Amino acid sequence: MLVVENVVAAYGAIVALKGVSLTVGRGEIVTLIGANGAGKSTLMMTICGSPAPKSGRILFDGEDITGLPTHVIMRRGIAQAPEGRRIFPRMTVYENLRMGAEVLEGRHFAEDLAFVCGLFPRLKERLAQRGGTLSGGEQQMLAIARALMMRPRLLLLDEPSLGLAPMVVRQIFAAIRDLNRDRGLTVLLVEQNAYHALRLAHRGYVLVNGTITMQGTGAELLARPEVRAAYLEGGRAQDAR
Repeated sequence: MLVVENVVAAYGAIVALKGVSLTVGRGEIVTLIGANGAGKSTLMMTICGSPAPKSGRILFDGEDITGLPTHVIMRRGIAQAPEGRRIFPRMTVYENLRMGAEVLEGRHFAEDLAFVCGLFPRLKERLAQRGGTLSGGEQQMLAIARALMMRPRLLLLDEPSLGLAPMVVRQIFAAIRDLNRDRGLTVLLVEQNAYHALRLAHRGYVLVNGTITMQGTGAELLARPEVRAAYLEGGRAQDAR
């Protein structure tokens, strides 16, 4: 479904992606792990059109979307829940969800609202509450729900567990698993919580300083000594609770 071929992206003179290539097949959960500053969020933003790649190309469902404006890419069927959530804090939960639905000009709004409220019952209880007054976990649920209101074929999730309590992290990852299993949603997941992410993923990639250094199934990467040393040791037991 998604093919990234030798993509180079930069912010001025700073090259963030150095010829990155990866694929995401229809119905897969693919995880991208790496340290802070590795280029993970830049890759997600580049897929969405900003920044535009300096070279390489990005294909979605066989169509070259390289360099297309972000709003055009979204209408092709890609939605993103970005790092930091970026909800509209002064808008209510309901209004945030309406904003997500605007990509489809509000079509299917009632049906999709019922779906995301079933997926995240906490949001149903807070539809009239301003987004900025929600807890961190509730804001993350809202960010994902807002993306789902676009009815995407590919969902990009950037650090969905960042700053959340372990119990909330489990709820978020369970929702991602259910979306993939029950609705066949294709997911590209950027995540520092390598243990949870690789357990969930069908396949994964490791990004180091703007370069893909390893790839394999989630189980294969979990078993790699270098992955365990860099991303799991010391944190796994706490994250798994």
